[in-house]
Amino acid sequence: QVQLVESGGGSVQTGGSVRLSCDVSGPSVDCMGWFRQAPGRDREGVAIIADYDFKRYAESVKGRFTISRDNAKNTLYLQMNDLEPEDTAMYYCAVRRCGTLLSSLGVTDWGQGTQVTVAS
Repeated sequence: QVQLVESGGGSVQTGGSVRLSCDVSGPSVDCMGWFRQAPGRDREGVAIIADYDFKRYAESVKGRFTISRDNAKNTLYLQMNDLEPEDTAMYYCAVRRCGTLLSSLGVTDWGQGTQVTVAS
């Protein structure tokens, strides 16, 4: 069974940057993603990645966030730049069924989440 452990969250000012990491242990996985959930809102897809050089981003984070992975380190990353208060949420690393949608319906494994808070 895959285990996912996120780190790197915290508090930052508007316009700041944060890099999230997700350490992956267990069977190798091809398709992963980052999702987030703000209080009172549904969990939403932020960015997804696949080993066949595919990446997709939510419109709200395009140009500001970058998803990447280091297969040698079994780690998934999310570099978040130019952060806005609307980015405040719990961020989750996930293993998903391969596909092109940002939906959480295809997720098979979740990490425990890491909080990102952006102060205005």
